[in-house]
Amino acid sequence: MTIRIRTAAALAGAALLAAGLTTPVATAAPGPTAPTTRAAATPHRVLFDNSKAETAGNADWIISTSQPDPLAQNANPTTEKSWTGALSAWGVALQKTGQYSLKTLPAGSTISYGTGAALDLANFDTFVIPEPNTRLSLGEKTAIMNFVKNGGGLFLVSDHVNSDRNNDGWDSPKIINDLLTNNGVNNNDPFGFSVDLLNITTDNPRAVNDATDPVLHGPFGTVTGSILRNGTTFTLKPADNPNVKGLVYRTGYSGNTGAFFVTSTFGSGRVAVWGDSSPIDDGTGQSGNTLYNGWDDPAGTDAALALNATAWLSKA
Repeated sequence: MTIRIRTAAALAGAALLAAGLTTPVATAAPGPTAPTTRAAATPHRVLFDNSKAETAGNADWIISTSQPDPLAQNANPTTEKSWTGALSAWGVALQKTGQYSLKTLPAGSTISYGTGAALDLANFDTFVIPEPNTRLSLGEKTAIMNFVKNGGGLFLVSDHVNSDRNNDGWDSPKIINDLLTNNGVNNNDPFGFSVDLLNITTDNPRAVNDATDPVLHGPFGTVTGSILRNGTTFTLKPADNPNVKGLVYRTGYSGNTGAFFVTSTFGSGRVAVWGDSSPIDDGTGQSGNTLYNGWDDPAGTDAALALNATAWLSKA
């Protein structure tokens, strides 16, 4: 005896015919499920700081004068001149990938973590502090440390000693060292480095030979070196943090001294620090500032270094 198994669709068609319909309702043949549109990947969220006098004096360390959202100045930037600021090349390069969402913490703001505010660090993957010129409060330092400890990326840019652009008694080397020794979370060089109090007039630091490093060999190209034009270096302290690593060194230096670009980790987060603001300067910005194009200086591969580091910090 042959047993016929009738599908639900066939039974439904028979029922319709029995009800007097001359044509049964068409049913789709069994087959693969139709593909659904895949949601766009969540962009990597980067916050650039402008709350610590980053535009004092001749400095113009912002990605755009439109703050907090640079897209309000130009929603489809194509070159560094699409946005106004000496860091616009950095911002535009990230924006053009379609993989990053950028904001600026404007002047007068307070750095926070876990407050629920729109520009709170909890809403970002990476926080960039480009040559701060105002000392961070204890609450701000604690916020930054907890942000990194819980998985955030911190990108610090220092400058040379006595680079106090707003004459308040604090320059970037002193401010960064203060963050590392008086933050309320870990005051013992938690990242494994300290800023040297130097003013190195000029050098072209070179990258170490490490084919596996994701910052030196990242999505934005290969890093061979950088430029140093009145900047400083860092002393590494692997006894305090064994994950600290020098990637680019001043000529004639290696190991724990003379590091110009350094990476490290803290908790589940990542840290990068650069010894000079000259490499991030794209030569364009607000009128009245004296700026130089270090971003494209042929003596270094500064764009690749900045962008690869941003990707690594953002866990992109």
